Amino acid sequence: MPLAMGRLRIEIGKDQLILNGAMFCDKVAIITGASSGLGATLALELAKQGAHLALFARREGKLSETAEQCRDLGAHVVTVVGDVAQVEDCEQLIEATIAAFGRVDYLIANAGISMWARFDEVEDLGVFRKLMETNYLGLVYCVHAALPHLKVSKGMIVAITSLQGKFGVPLHTGYGASKHAVLGFLNALRLEVEDVHVLAVLPHWLQGTNLRRRAFGKDGEALGDSSQRHNKEALSVEYCCRAILKAMRKQKRELVLPWHHRALPFLQVIHPKIVEWLVKRKMKDQGLGDMA
Repeated sequence: MPLAMGRLRIEIGKDQLILNGAMFCDKVAIITGASSGLGATLALELAKQGAHLALFARREGKLSETAEQCRDLGAHVVTVVGDVAQVEDCEQLIEATIAAFGRVDYLIANAGISMWARFDEVEDLGVFRKLMETNYLGLVYCVHAALPHLKVSKGMIVAITSLQGKFGVPLHTGYGASKHAVLGFLNALRLEVEDVHVLAVLPHWLQGTNLRRRAFGKDGEALGDSSQRHNKEALSVEYCCRAILKAMRKQKRELVLPWHHRALPFLQVIHPKIVEWLVKRKMKDQGLGDMA
């Protein structure tokens, strides 16, 4: 039975009392890729729950829209326009956050780009460099700049990565490689910084984002409005947002979305051929033909 008390929503279950929002009230959260999609959805939900926000993205207009929506919900918001692939921009983000709020409690690294192309058809190998710069080094740069402050607050790093960090998917060689790098980095970082919690979020396909439209094709250009469409199993950003905040409250180490995909990483270890067969079948169901 839910009860409302200001910014807090109390849910009374059979065995426990959950205070949704108490964990985030008056905390400072940095969100990259906050101009749309999952990043914007997380920003709005955290604003509802009383968090102070530092929002970062490349598109100034869209970023300002997200910020204003958060301010309308009562949040204090600072925005920084920049690119996670540029170390100076990431450092400026942290500096602006400290100047505005004096602390960092959560770093939510959401910015990312993708690709849709067979490796043997790729015409511009610069795609692979761009994917690594944004998806991997963009995370590294932000974490490096924020880590001293996260140590002080005993805060949390939340990296929005992908199930493709666990196994391969056709047409995504560069994207998958960058996500494998992200997980390797996070797994090692956990062992070094015990006072900072690290949560890796591994979602399936997402709908309601620009990731696919902005994905690189074989020529190195964005696909735009291509023929690639999400299948019926694609997850909504609202569903992912709720699951991520719940995992943050519970200080989970890893979050696989949706829940019924949680066995895939284990299956990849003990019987990778089964996972390869499942992936090929799903890609074929999406109308991508035989990946063999």
